[in-house]
Amino acid sequence: MIETKEKITLKIQKLAHCAGLPEYKTEGAAGMDLVASNDEDIVLKPLERFLVPTGIKIELPKNYEAQIRPRSGLSIKHGISLINCVGTIDEDYRGEVKVGLVNLSNDTYIIKRGERIAQMIIASVTKANIEIVEELSETQRGEGGFGSTGKN
Repeated sequence: MIETKEKITLKIQKLAHCAGLPEYKTEGAAGMDLVASNDEDIVLKPLERFLVPTGIKIELPKNYEAQIRPRSGLSIKHGISLINCVGTIDEDYRGEVKVGLVNLSNDTYIIKRGERIAQMIIASVTKANIEIVEELSETQRGEGGFGSTGKN
């Protein structure tokens, strides 16, 4: 039998310019789609960046974060991605959720009001206690990084 996690409550404040609430598009979706809530079309030229409003504010439960991730269709078909790859919304942030998009293609892209622009995933956060040590344990990999384990 597969265990399922208990659902949490995500409080959302809908702002006046909101074009749509976050929504899971399928039963198995990990992320909720976020939609652009711009008043006018946003013309995103090659290599340009823009902070796109979503028209919502959120309140996360204690020890949770919201991760903002690119939509794969926008990325592969149009070269539209997030400026910082994955954005983090901390539990104590109460401002409008905005999505920093970048156009990595050679073509201009127009972001229309109501267009799905990113995904939002709610994840639990584990905080670490820092312990200063003289040495770390040995591993087979050691200090090898940046492709040291090969391609295959």
